[in-house]
Amino acid sequence: MQQSQGQQEPISPIGANVEADDARWAAQDPAYRAQREARAPYREIAWLLIRYRMDHGFTQQQLAERVGTSYSQISRIESGRQKTNLDTLLRIARALDLKVELAFEHTTREGRLERQTVAL
Repeated sequence: MQQSQGQQEPISPIGANVEADDARWAAQDPAYRAQREARAPYREIAWLLIRYRMDHGFTQQQLAERVGTSYSQISRIESGRQKTNLDTLLRIARALDLKVELAFEHTTREGRLERQTVAL
């Protein structure tokens, strides 16, 4: 919808979208921002798991049954809010015919980044 000059974009009756609300909270609250940054890797894992689960055509319930866990645990993992242990990630990967790669990296004295990776 095109707005004429001087008119503002209409505000949703239910409020801001999640991304805008998240950005607002992060800008206003340092504790919220720190917690969001600490959980960023888990959100990345969550997006990958969602993609692979959907590529296999599984619902969260079907994946949970294949993994031997509850639907609610899969849901919490996919929300990116739950810290997931390696054993659970391995079970999920096996259920999706995937491998997990674990890498350690460090900077050498010469300033080069070195990475050691193992596939599990």
